[in-house]
Amino acid sequence: MNLVQQAFSHQGALAKAIDGFSPRQAQTDMAVKVSDAIAQQESLIVEAGTGTGKTFAYLIPAFLNIAGGESSAENPKKIIVSTGTKNLQEQLFHKDIPLIKKALASNAQIALLKGRANYLCLYRLEQYQHSRGQLDAQMLNDLVKVKSWANNTQAGDIGELVNVAEDSAIFPYVTSTLDNCLARECPNYEACYLVKARQKAIDADLIVVNHHLFFADMALKDTGFGELIPKAQVMIFDEAHQIGDIASEYFGESFSTRQMSDLCTDVLQIHRSSLTDVKQLGLAAEKLQKRCQEFRLLFNFDPERGNWREKCQQSRFSLKFKALQTDIDFLYQVIKLCVSRNEAIDNCFDRVVKLLAQYEVMKDVDAFGMSFWYETTPRHVVLHKTPLTVADKFSAFVKESGAGWIFTSATLAVDNSFSHFIKQFGLSGAKQLMLESPFDYQAQSQLIVPRYLPQANEQGRAQSLAELAVPLIQASHGACFMLFTSYRVMNEVAELLADMVDNPLLVQGQMAKRVLLEQFIDSDDAVLLATASFWEGVDVRGDKLTCVIIDKLPFASPDDPLLQARCEDARRQGGDPFAQIQLPQAVIALKQGVGRLIRDVNDRGILVICDDRLVSRPYGQTFLKSLPAMKRSRDVHKAEQFLQSLRD
Repeated sequence: MNLVQQAFSHQGALAKAIDGFSPRQAQTDMAVKVSDAIAQQESLIVEAGTGTGKTFAYLIPAFLNIAGGESSAENPKKIIVSTGTKNLQEQLFHKDIPLIKKALASNAQIALLKGRANYLCLYRLEQYQHSRGQLDAQMLNDLVKVKSWANNTQAGDIGELVNVAEDSAIFPYVTSTLDNCLARECPNYEACYLVKARQKAIDADLIVVNHHLFFADMALKDTGFGELIPKAQVMIFDEAHQIGDIASEYFGESFSTRQMSDLCTDVLQIHRSSLTDVKQLGLAAEKLQKRCQEFRLLFNFDPERGNWREKCQQSRFSLKFKALQTDIDFLYQVIKLCVSRNEAIDNCFDRVVKLLAQYEVMKDVDAFGMSFWYETTPRHVVLHKTPLTVADKFSAFVKESGAGWIFTSATLAVDNSFSHFIKQFGLSGAKQLMLESPFDYQAQSQLIVPRYLPQANEQGRAQSLAELAVPLIQASHGACFMLFTSYRVMNEVAELLADMVDNPLLVQGQMAKRVLLEQFIDSDDAVLLATASFWEGVDVRGDKLTCVIIDKLPFASPDDPLLQARCEDARRQGGDPFAQIQLPQAVIALKQGVGRLIRDVNDRGILVICDDRLVSRPYGQTFLKSLPAMKRSRDVHKAEQFLQSLRD
């Protein structure tokens, strides 16, 4: 028995550290394979069904291969663990890793590294702490709280600021971006929290990052400039099903009115504080700021995504887009006259030069193998140029690194095959492992596909969904998730249910995701209605959640410009866009939604998928084969009886 198997045995390190720990064969099998991949520095893809315990299955071999304590390895390696969100990062760093570290008596150095926008920038705080004209009352109030916290913080991580809203408009003023960071020219460089965090990462044996930071950093390594994450011998991706679109985004380029607006804000600040003699500076910045607002007003009021190639052919868009170039160029000419007067204006000059280059990229919409698309937020427009595939670039990066790459998730396979994931990243030589969940889905759950519901776009659909939900909500006494593929349908059903049930209804958008979840868990009979962001990364155990209703199969919107471009590309190459792109994406999204129901060996519950296509279309079989082996029925009354039996 090797060290890894020993750690997971009845008398092993985990059994001693965790009350009630019992060895699971699937968990040990995964840990052994991960250990082999780390030792041989090769690629491994693992789907570990819900309940396998994949976090410990990669952390134990990781710790046994880094320096420190009894677990000290012969050839210690530096390891990066990347996960889906900052919340999961925090959970790994503050909860799971300390437990493993203690169990293995390891003194390995661990670091948590976030993107630069998560750290207080002392230089920018200094710059803006006397601002009045540019900040409204709420921002000034938040600035006071930031300044008070800044006096005591050790890490400078703005996540510590619990009394300031996550989306506060003050944060861009007190954090840096790659664009506005003065790097070694900064007078506060020695005290910089980001520099300190990176230094800790350089000294650490294991670094915890998130996917956005990892791929942003990989894109920077490509340019050889400004990266944060140090070189490592092993990369482990948890929640690896999320990395496709993130990688595409960072291997592409973007150009946004936010970048221009932030630049103008900084130029105005410099003009008011140190370059008051250059009147044109203020005029040029205000002119570009106004032009950015006008450009945003051309688009719909509600945030949306669309095809930039098509949009920029329309005269009103092309005229305003050209006017943006004129105003950026004017600002460039004015800043050029001020170069060398101070570091801050020199930095602004570099940024305006970069903006002009990015503008040229977005102007050339005929580039081959790329999708040109836009997205809007309430205040800004972002133009994207995204490669249709990252397989060549990513596989070359993997090969050149000489490192071990481990990808794991509960949802990577489609119809029991990894071919979709392998093709997406060019990982043809990777080892593969598929582990089923240890849960007894036949005994613990039922899948119901109701008959006679109106089709997705038919009239009366929301009414039928609400009527179907009422008896299930009553039978489960709340403890129910309703997951939707669109905000519109979610809000319609919420409105109808408000008059049909007495249970508290928690609807996404009413408050922050974290607060909604806390209220759902604290309430005895609440019903939660939500869209995409609740389909994954949500863990509610026991009788707090016994019913999950999914409104329809989660195919991506056919209007999504990136999806359209990928489908068109597949068509040009003689492929089948539906089978190659749309179906695999939808299967993985559905598996994530289904995974909310059974989270523990003692959980029981009903899954209702309100989409007849599961049984009426040939591709429905691909979905069903990819889901856990639940008992199936088309009779909603059976679901009520099952839920009632749980209560009895």
